[in-house]
Amino acid sequence: MPMPDVSFALLTGTLVALAVASFMLAPRARTAEGFFFGTSPAGVAPGVWTLTFSQVTTWIFARSLLNAAILGYFFGIAGALAYTAYYLSFLTGAWIVDRLRFERGARNIQGFLHQRFGRIGTGSFNLLVGVRLVSEVFANLLVVGIVFGATGSLAYTVAILAVAGVTLGYSMLGGLHASLRTDVLQFGILTALLIVLFAMMLLVPEFAPGAILASSPELVSPGWILLLVALIQVPSYPLHDPVMMDRGFLADRATTRRSFVHAFWISALLILAFGLLGVFTGLHRSGTEEFLDTLTRLLGQPAALLLGIALVVSAASTMDSTFASTAKLTVIDMNLGRRSSTHGRVAMALFAAAGLLMVFFGTQDLFAAVAVSGTAALFLTPVIVWSIAFDREVAPAALVAAVAASLTGAVLYFLESSGHVAWIEALTGIGHDYSKLLLLNLVALTVGLTAFALGDRGPARRPV
Repeated sequence: MPMPDVSFALLTGTLVALAVASFMLAPRARTAEGFFFGTSPAGVAPGVWTLTFSQVTTWIFARSLLNAAILGYFFGIAGALAYTAYYLSFLTGAWIVDRLRFERGARNIQGFLHQRFGRIGTGSFNLLVGVRLVSEVFANLLVVGIVFGATGSLAYTVAILAVAGVTLGYSMLGGLHASLRTDVLQFGILTALLIVLFAMMLLVPEFAPGAILASSPELVSPGWILLLVALIQVPSYPLHDPVMMDRGFLADRATTRRSFVHAFWISALLILAFGLLGVFTGLHRSGTEEFLDTLTRLLGQPAALLLGIALVVSAASTMDSTFASTAKLTVIDMNLGRRSSTHGRVAMALFAAAGLLMVFFGTQDLFAAVAVSGTAALFLTPVIVWSIAFDREVAPAALVAAVAASLTGAVLYFLESSGHVAWIEALTGIGHDYSKLLLLNLVALTVGLTAFALGDRGPARRPV
């Protein structure tokens, strides 16, 4: 889905300007606390708006923008609402952080899981989080390549390597402190671009609010089904997002709470606006047109250029946060190496290499990464209900059963959506991918909740 006729020179200039500004805003981290926990050189934790803007930019990333627009493009208002529903994760994430950190005294998620489930808890969680971080690198670089050229072209390859190199460079320089500082700049640029794009849509004669609201008339359409999937995944989704969770362990309780709430409503409005842009273009698509082609035809070349810039900026904002989280995951949370920025930089480089391998040798399906990781994370929902909400002891074998069910569902969905197998349709008659996804989510969640109910050992007897 290459961007049609976008000025390569202007996009390249934007990338260069962003690189220069990012390096200027990213001073070298002098301490481990600054590199891994985002404190300033004076040891001050980030404030509420720095955290808020960082949360927003790390969730309004390139893959999210395209997913929201494409779901709206093909499935109408239901598709846009379905993707927006994932942003309820900020509210469930705020509750999880408050419960674990401020009520239980947990220093990270791994510590809590090890206390309750031993190595199976930390091992399964670290594997899930590691895969998610690699997928974030892959998905955002993939979008950057699409902006600059056709898959496999020289422009595609150079753009991917350039964005990976730039974001890895200043992330290795300043760690999480650099990520937080650059996120504020990227938030301002990205918000302005999205507001302009939305205003351009409102001003064209073809825009009709009634048509947008009526764009998903069938209650069994894939968009509404995907909304149900999102609501099922929202409780556990934030817990397996290390970028969000890391920001829940940086500041005091009031600052943390406020940043999560502000991040929810700001990011939800921005992603819904972009989803509505997809709905609008979908209502006016011609034949087999793709989203970017229709957008350019309706709003002109300037809109396509603004979209390209927004995708590049959003990709960069997510990449640096992802690299910072990979450093903390490996060095702090998993204790793989001495607590130093040098070991954190090595981890960043390894995850960047893994993401690049996925770009050039893996899948090209952007939403598949969301669906697969969200399904794999469903084993955390029983943990949230039994261990976090009700503070119950549960047999580790129950977690094993929940993990097995969730991972089986995730792998099976990937195989089904990729066309490798068609077992679900043969057994149930369900043909659409999102209907299959809903079924697999319900089965995995039911197995996990049942296992925890059977493995319940009573109220927790020891503190976190």
